[in-house]
Amino acid sequence: MRLSEEELINLGRQTVRNQAQAVSQLEMQIGDAFAEAVACITNASGHTILCGMGKSGHIASKIAATFASTGTPSFFVHPAEAFHGDLGMITRDDVIILISYSGETDEVNKLLPSLNEFGIKTIAIVGEAESTLGRHAGITLTMKVDREVCPNNLAPTNSTLTTLALGDALAVALMEERQFEPGDFARFHPGGSLGRRLLTRVRDVMHINKLPLVKPGTPVPETIAVMNEGRLGVAIIVEDGDIRGLITDGDLRRALIEGADSLQKNCDEIMTSTPITIDADERFADAESIMLDRKINSLLVTDRDGKLAGVLQIYDL
Repeated sequence: MRLSEEELINLGRQTVRNQAQAVSQLEMQIGDAFAEAVACITNASGHTILCGMGKSGHIASKIAATFASTGTPSFFVHPAEAFHGDLGMITRDDVIILISYSGETDEVNKLLPSLNEFGIKTIAIVGEAESTLGRHAGITLTMKVDREVCPNNLAPTNSTLTTLALGDALAVALMEERQFEPGDFARFHPGGSLGRRLLTRVRDVMHINKLPLVKPGTPVPETIAVMNEGRLGVAIIVEDGDIRGLITDGDLRRALIEGADSLQKNCDEIMTSTPITIDADERFADAESIMLDRKINSLLVTDRDGKLAGVLQIYDL
């Protein structure tokens, strides 16, 4: 290697510091135009289209994906393809965000006359407000950087990172405007872990077979036998489907610590008479929160009539 290991590490750290500084300078460039852009996108009845060439195109594609997954219908259109027919994908109900750091990207600027003729609202993200794109867009957002972190000040690095940060800022503002909630996010991400947690209902994962059930008045030794057979670490005291109480491993241990006399008692004397329950139709994520907040290992599940429907275990989370 031409550089030593220490030099490489220092170079990596210096690059990150430089980019962090570039992004921090973006804060003071966000002003009235940003609020106008958010309002424009929020009030549009159609889609928000992202368009950019080269590295800016890759950033535009990522911003479109972020918008689409957070409540703002969006997609990416390549400027060259748009100029050769894909403009038909864009309607006057849409908003298009055109990205070009120089503001002079020919493939992007060539679209402006057609977009204006069609009455499509345009937002520019540029480094220079007085560039061709900056001057001709309906709303112009600037994100100027001092220089690229590239040693030759050529490869888009700080400029693309700052553009991405500005796109994320727009996405977050739009989420707030639309009151976008975790449940909404889950609907757009059904295949992800968050989607599964938020879309899964308690009834989908609760235990329903061979539940460890005992009747009121059951002797403790018999209750212990039912607990062992059920292998859920609990015994549920029920009468005609109604929950009368719950005995956990912890309840049993505390009772036995008091002495052998506990074995002469019945389940009613050592049970928790008002156990925590959750409706079977509630979200799995809500059950998870209850169990973690209350520090309990088992949660009884009820149906719409309040009858016992199943058991949820901490190990199911």
